[in-house]
Amino acid sequence: MGVLPVPAEVRAILLDIEGTTTPIAFVQETLFPYIKDNVKEYLRAHWEEEECQRDVRLLRKQAQEDSSLDGAVPIPLESGSGEEELERVIQAVVDNVHWQMSLDRKTTALKQLQGHMWRAAYATGHVKGEIFEDVVPAIRKWREAGMKVYIYSSGSVEAQKLLFGYSTEGDILELFDGHFDTKIGPKVESESYRRIAASIGCATNNILFLTDVPREANAAEEADTHVAVVIRPGNAGLTDDEKSYYSLISSFTELFLPSST
Repeated sequence: MGVLPVPAEVRAILLDIEGTTTPIAFVQETLFPYIKDNVKEYLRAHWEEEECQRDVRLLRKQAQEDSSLDGAVPIPLESGSGEEELERVIQAVVDNVHWQMSLDRKTTALKQLQGHMWRAAYATGHVKGEIFEDVVPAIRKWREAGMKVYIYSSGSVEAQKLLFGYSTEGDILELFDGHFDTKIGPKVESESYRRIAASIGCATNNILFLTDVPREANAAEEADTHVAVVIRPGNAGLTDDEKSYYSLISSFTELFLPSST
């Protein structure tokens, strides 16, 4: 893969997280299992809090919308008739969360509860965000060269900030000029990258997007954004056509910024 020159017009670097800044294994083997293993305990501990109740109401609304889906898990209303009834409702929420996660659902209701659980896990030191070792030194060099650096991930902005705020490299939030999630649009739609460019205040061809997912790279390219596909341990393999078509890097240190000479 060697050195990849960054086009002279690039002013901002847009980064994916999973498989790009962070090992896929961290998400799949640490973050998601933490939810599955701790959701019942979390609900019991926080049930009376308004934030938790908002999360449950949103999950219940989602469950109603999902009622026609195969295997969907309804969440009954509390009737207020004691501890046994409460346990029955909590178990229904747990079962619903496990069902959604088994299908890799990305509903707002699920992501909201997960975000609140991860916030507690990061704050108590139970979880630290894993970052590839080349990431922080490379971003510092980019910023010294005058680059803006942004994050675009399907995980919520709150979840992104937790990962980088409580990372194995410490609090590195200062390295980023902004964060985007799917509220700006899906990562596989070109219009999302146009919206990001407008939000940043530049043209789409002033942005270099780094991702491990060819479909995302393709969508960004359709919007006239520069792209490079990142090859990391544990990432999905690329087809021969993808390997020959896309610019590939295996480390952020392989990007060469003309302005840094």
